[in-house]
Amino acid sequence: MGAIGAGIAALGAGIGIGMIGSKATESIARQPEAAGDIRSAMILTAAFVEGAALFAIVVGLLDKVL
Repeated sequence: MGAIGAGIAALGAGIGIGMIGSKATESIARQPEAAGDIRSAMILTAAFVEGAALFAIVVGLLDKVL
């Protein structure tokens, strides 16, 4: 069951980061002068998503081990 949870966490993170990237690209296309601010916010948000996903994967795999 832990491996299934880890897989779902990885899938969710992939979808989330993909959506972040697509919306940031769309925003930069609409306002090119704000590209630096949008890019910074995108990178920070993607890092938070990856951190949460990594935590969920570790918890899921620990559940399988323990």
